[in-house]
Amino acid sequence: MPWGFLKALPGGDLGNTLQMPDSAIPAPTTISKLSEHVGSDVTLRGWLYNKRSKGKLQFLILRDGSGIVQAVVFRPEVAEETWAAAESLTQESSCIVSGTVRADERAPGGYELTAKHVEVVQVAPEYPISPKEHGVDFLMSHRHLWLRSKRQHAIIRIRAGIVKAMRNWMDDNGFVLVDAPILTPAACEGTSTLFETDYFDTKAYLTQSGQLYAEAAAMAFGRVYTFGPTFRAEKSKTRRHLTEFWMLEPEMVFCDLDESIRIQETFVSHVVQSILQDYKADLADVERDASRLEPVKPPFPRITYDEAIEILRAEGSEIQWGADFGGTDETILAGRFDRPVFVTHYPKECKAFYMKEDPARPEVVKCADLIAPEGYGEIIGGSQREDDLDKLMQRMAEHDISRDAYEWYLDLRRYGSVPHSGFGIGLERTVAWICGLEHVRETAPFPRMLTRIYP
Repeated sequence: MPWGFLKALPGGDLGNTLQMPDSAIPAPTTISKLSEHVGSDVTLRGWLYNKRSKGKLQFLILRDGSGIVQAVVFRPEVAEETWAAAESLTQESSCIVSGTVRADERAPGGYELTAKHVEVVQVAPEYPISPKEHGVDFLMSHRHLWLRSKRQHAIIRIRAGIVKAMRNWMDDNGFVLVDAPILTPAACEGTSTLFETDYFDTKAYLTQSGQLYAEAAAMAFGRVYTFGPTFRAEKSKTRRHLTEFWMLEPEMVFCDLDESIRIQETFVSHVVQSILQDYKADLADVERDASRLEPVKPPFPRITYDEAIEILRAEGSEIQWGADFGGTDETILAGRFDRPVFVTHYPKECKAFYMKEDPARPEVVKCADLIAPEGYGEIIGGSQREDDLDKLMQRMAEHDISRDAYEWYLDLRRYGSVPHSGFGIGLERTVAWICGLEHVRETAPFPRMLTRIYP
């Protein structure tokens, strides 16, 4: 939360007054609210982002968490104490600056502050992150400070906007938020990527997905979603993988694969169009070509796994039927479309045990992956769930899964089983795609990767 949150008191022009007495200092506001106070005196509380001087002028670039603005200090019109305070400020020093708001089309954000009073809160020593080029490892080791930069600030704001748009759509369309546990007794997506921990006198695992619990909640509430952190112990160093990431996972009863796909494309389109509308400045700060996102509207194209294999082989791939797609395969497939594409009906041998077989073709399952354009890969995985108890137990046996930890899950098929579907959307990959980022590490405030758990 920005420091300032109170509206500024209206104030007149103090002219050439050399000092602003404490009683005359207006209440604080934020940079994002300056448009409401043109011609009035305000107080901003934040940090020095940058500074330059020219004779009797000092130009202080201030940030307060809500935006960036330039404050101009003109020596003949301020007290010597104010001039000295402005002069003492170093990069990322904290300060309180009061002055008059002016509209200026040339200024960042369209406004500028004519400073009248500068108070130093703390003078920072030499800041580690300078305008020069720094290596990725250095920046990641200083992630706690790197977040203050304009680009990283914009990315995290867009991330927050994406979360808001996701939750708003779910809440407005009859979905109930249900929190799934982080500690679980069994795997959801395969035992090879589990983080194991001691749980008193037994073993527990960090959750790979909230899906199984969302299925249970759906049988009580109809339409639900979980949203929280998930963990995969994948020894992967690709630009698409984190070991800790967030997923939003809806589950819907009396819903088949086709209806689930329609929900997904409407949902994703809403999120993208919301960001285009509400975060134009932040998209510009990350240099995102917003025109690449404008076509993201329903309906999205659909191809089957079989059609995808044909496309890949035509491009020279030697992929065999039954294999899951790698990053290069997904990039080739997505390159044919101007919006995300659904790939449906994968072979059951490369998919999870809970996915429903297609009765017309038992070797494939009723599932769909949504692949984002521009090389960002799969952002959604979803399926119709197996609702037949006997078939589900058969699939578990095929995957060599012990029933002991899943009896509660099997109860969902014993007591009032119905056709139901669900999907999971990865937040960080979605942020990377919408922002046009090269690597997923910039999408989380403090990313966790194979070789990084600091800071």
